[in-house]
Amino acid sequence: MTAHQTLWQSLKTVAKVSALTTALISSVNAFAEPIEIKFSHVVAENTPKGQMALKFKELVEQRLPGEYTVSVFPSSQLFGDNNELAALLLNDVQIVAPSLSKFERYTKKLQIFDLPFLFEDMEAVDKFQQSESGQKLLNSMNRKGIVGLGYLHNGMKQFSANEPLTLPQDANGKKFRIMASDVIAAQFDAVKAIPVKKPFSEVFTLLQTRAIDGQENTWSNIYSMKFYEVQSHITESNHGLLDYMVVTSNTFWKGLPKDKRDIIKKSLDEAIALGNQIAAQKDSEDKQAILDSKRSQLVTLSAEQRQQWVNAMKPVWAKFEDQIGKDMIDAAQQSNKQ
Repeated sequence: MTAHQTLWQSLKTVAKVSALTTALISSVNAFAEPIEIKFSHVVAENTPKGQMALKFKELVEQRLPGEYTVSVFPSSQLFGDNNELAALLLNDVQIVAPSLSKFERYTKKLQIFDLPFLFEDMEAVDKFQQSESGQKLLNSMNRKGIVGLGYLHNGMKQFSANEPLTLPQDANGKKFRIMASDVIAAQFDAVKAIPVKKPFSEVFTLLQTRAIDGQENTWSNIYSMKFYEVQSHITESNHGLLDYMVVTSNTFWKGLPKDKRDIIKKSLDEAIALGNQIAAQKDSEDKQAILDSKRSQLVTLSAEQRQQWVNAMKPVWAKFEDQIGKDMIDAAQQSNKQ
């Protein structure tokens, strides 16, 4: 055999081995388990967040079949609202969507969304969140290993209690469940109420047993968690915001191939858009369902009565101005202007 023939035979052998290796890799990949993305949240599946999570699952598995799967765990099945962020950083879950109040220990900037009577309506909220200032806040926890992926609406908060809350003094001495938020605690301190920090999953039982007197929440949460069944009055105050930030960890997000990450992000953006549409629709539908049940009575504030609540709670802004930034508060106020 000539040297030329020997070289040719060697090349053919290398080509065969390469082809076999490629085939084996393809075969292994074909049978590889898809990468699981665990999405944990604390509310029911019929809420805007619950529906958003299911849509995200559908889109990812449709666009990356066999490569990625999304497992959704609603209603605190995996983690409660006090430990889901710790679980995220430990990579026990890959995506969570806590209420904005839950990020207080990671950044003080997001306390802006807890300030009472800052936003006039959800249109103003959306305008601010999509602005340069609002988008900047998504990156406010990068140094702590948390990546903000988008804002999800739930709606404006209402007060509920076992007695009508018409004026600020009606809250005096009453115990209200709150999320772990210094701003919200200060909000209730401002009207001489007693803020009690408790997990969301315990609220119904606390209300039912009269361990607390009231709570604050959106219409969809009040309805889906049946709080209206154990509260005689709901005051339509629209005093605050209950929105969420969908987040992941730096470790997980940067570990994804860019092309896959882009598809996952696009799927999440579309799911959030759907969730926000549902939030707007459910806000009015769930309010009406509560009224139709006649289990809880609606308290409607006059302009003068609402202004008394504003006057009592607005001083809270000044207490947190240094932590949040006056420029950010000013930008949020600008969103109220048409």
